[in-house]
Amino acid sequence: MRLQGLDIFRGVAIVLMVIFHFCFDLKHFGYADFDLKHDDFWRYFRYLIVSMFIFSAGISTQLTHENGINKKKLVKKVLILSIASLGVSLGSYTQFPATWIYFGVLHFFLIVTVMSLPLLKSPKISLFLAILIILGYNMSWINMHWLYNFLQKPFYLPIGYTQDLISIIPWFSAYLFGIVFAYYRIHNRLFQLRIFKTKHIVNNTLSFFGRHSFVIYLSHQIALFSLFYCMKIIL
Repeated sequence: MRLQGLDIFRGVAIVLMVIFHFCFDLKHFGYADFDLKHDDFWRYFRYLIVSMFIFSAGISTQLTHENGINKKKLVKKVLILSIASLGVSLGSYTQFPATWIYFGVLHFFLIVTVMSLPLLKSPKISLFLAILIILGYNMSWINMHWLYNFLQKPFYLPIGYTQDLISIIPWFSAYLFGIVFAYYRIHNRLFQLRIFKTKHIVNNTLSFFGRHSFVIYLSHQIALFSLFYCMKIIL
């Protein structure tokens, strides 16, 4: 059974993501001069979008497997994410060979979907790990730099900037918080708020976006790029 509140929450993230990528394309095609890499507004805007997606994914994972691991759904999800991740990497390499996506949001979801399975029945451990990751990352105790340094040369990973990078540390913490929220049913209190329960065109539209977030994620940049490319030719 789907939760309208969760779909609406994810739908908001989808809208914000499309806005962000629309602005990215404006810059890429020379219609604007946003500093998406360094400007604090754009960095924190991206952090908000990523946090919403990952947090909601943690909730969904806990709810999907709350009565035991649903092997059929798990295998299907892993297979789809594997294919989609490879497609994103190959597609980004054709467009941005120097900054291609080697570990973006889909790669992240593929890994944490499997990593989180032993923690679904251990919310206290999940909460402890989430807090530990946040503290350790911000205190510079733990990070993923060592793994990047180890893999950069053999896999020809981009040096410095990449078009999208969602590192396990610190972002796994947001996923774990989602698991904890769902385990203790805290999400029910959030989604019982009137803003999520009211039936109107905005919520219905956001709920639709949330239900089809994966398809929208995969297709929206193709559509935007095609639009801007046609505009470039015409104008």
